[in-house]
Amino acid sequence: MTVDDPETYTALDAKGLRALAHPVRGRIVGLLRKHGPATATQLAQRLGLNSGATSYHLRQLAAAGFIEEDTERGNARERWWRSVHRRQSFSNKDMVERDPEAAMSYLRTVAAGYALRAQQALDEFETMPKQWWDLLDLSDWQLLLTPTEASDLRRELHAVLDRYRQATPDAVADGPEGAERVVFLTQMLPEPGTRWEAQP
Repeated sequence: MTVDDPETYTALDAKGLRALAHPVRGRIVGLLRKHGPATATQLAQRLGLNSGATSYHLRQLAAAGFIEEDTERGNARERWWRSVHRRQSFSNKDMVERDPEAAMSYLRTVAAGYALRAQQALDEFETMPKQWWDLLDLSDWQLLLTPTEASDLRRELHAVLDRYRQATPDAVADGPEGAERVVFLTQMLPEPGTRWEAQP
């Protein structure tokens, strides 16, 4: 699995940023990647929306190339949708200068989505199997890094994560006994300009 694999990753352009900046669309793509193909009705139930609104967002995602119709499922009355890629990457940071509104809307939507996922996990914490209780980790590490060191750290973390089983729908169906979905969120947040002057 490599970043260059078009079946795994897609690099976001301005059109993609605008499409995924809407929080509902980001959640739809996430659900299709997590659970596999679904209909507008099924997605609407998970999202707490009506199927008409969900169908609209599905069409927008399809136009942007994030999802496609699953022609092997459904019938003339019921369309199934699937994600085209497993992940997306926002690697073209020049987009922040060229289209700052779209870029920042997308990044804020991603950050809000991560916060929601963490809160949902905490809401279910007491009902989790107890062997998982000690494994929940909410940590922050205050590091002093150069840009080169930060790049190396990110690359090393990603390499470690790529060694483990990805929670694709197929892998979940065939996974070993005792395996559960685990979400590992990484957030590297540069904080230039926040260093205080040394006090005498």
